[in-house]
Amino acid sequence: MADWDQVEGDVKDKLGDATGDESLEREGEVQGAWGDTKDAAGDVKDRAEDVVDDIRDRD
Repeated sequence: MADWDQVEGDVKDKLGDATGDESLEREGEVQGAWGDTKDAAGDVKDRAEDVVDDIRDRD
């Protein structure tokens, strides 16, 4: 699921590309990458919680 930074970054990237604004395009790429990073970190957290739950269920 995309978060706000991914969506906004994608819009800025495409708008910058369409208008020739390289600064806006780079800003969008960075913001989108930040959103990807947060999403991946959330996935790792969720997997770790699942492992902990599985271990607790064994007892």
